Amino acid sequence: MIRIEFLGTGTSHGVPVIGCHCPVCSSSDPHDKRWRSSIWISKGDTSVVIDTGYEFRLQALRSGLDRLDAVLYTHQHSDHLMGLDDLRVFTDENKLPVYGFASVLSSIENIFPYAFKEMPYKGVPRLEKRVVEEHSRFRIGELEFQAVPLMHGCMRIAGYKFGSAAYFTDVSDILYEENKEYLSGIRTLIIGGLRDKPHWSHFSFQQAVDNAKRIGAEKVYFTHINHSAFHHDIDTRFSPYAHPAYDKLVLEVDDE
Repeated sequence: MIRIEFLGTGTSHGVPVIGCHCPVCSSSDPHDKRWRSSIWISKGDTSVVIDTGYEFRLQALRSGLDRLDAVLYTHQHSDHLMGLDDLRVFTDENKLPVYGFASVLSSIENIFPYAFKEMPYKGVPRLEKRVVEEHSRFRIGELEFQAVPLMHGCMRIAGYKFGSAAYFTDVSDILYEENKEYLSGIRTLIIGGLRDKPHWSHFSFQQAVDNAKRIGAEKVYFTHINHSAFHHDIDTRFSPYAHPAYDKLVLEVDDE
């Protein structure tokens, strides 16, 4: 079995939003507190994170994440990236591999050049780029991944399929004609669902559900959720097929 823990499930602002006093931002329900979106995937002794947002250090401490074999990046937007410097604690002995499309890794290196250079001291992360080709399969320890290209507005980003699950955050187009042979076998789909109202670069909840059904997913979890809807209300409307994920939610999925 593959274990998935949601380190964060919020959109770029996080929830609550700074300075906002709307009902969701003021909610006392812990399910309505959403740090920036990221997941921790583990199987046996293998430990992998997808994306490192602003709260990565806090997320790792909260969840007890104390070892890491690799990081996969979906794209280079800051809410998925800016915790990268805290990877330094995982690179005292060896460089940490970071995976992503070539354009994504190039942008990351431009933002954090020191993380990819030989430095005379240990106060920086020591990272090694591993370029992933679209639709390619690659193995990290006991986990096998496949990179699935998606659209996020006008940006081509990576989704990742692993075992019977897939992680498609920040998506506005599944690119069916390119991906249809690679979408089979996805039984648990973690998919970006920003809000009810359509958005030019993100699926709404209903669009996420419609696309999940087209893929043939059996279970659906929304992530990258903003502050326009309560967790309870989203769950009531889309259950039992789809559910809003929440920070620290743990799933177990088949590894085939």
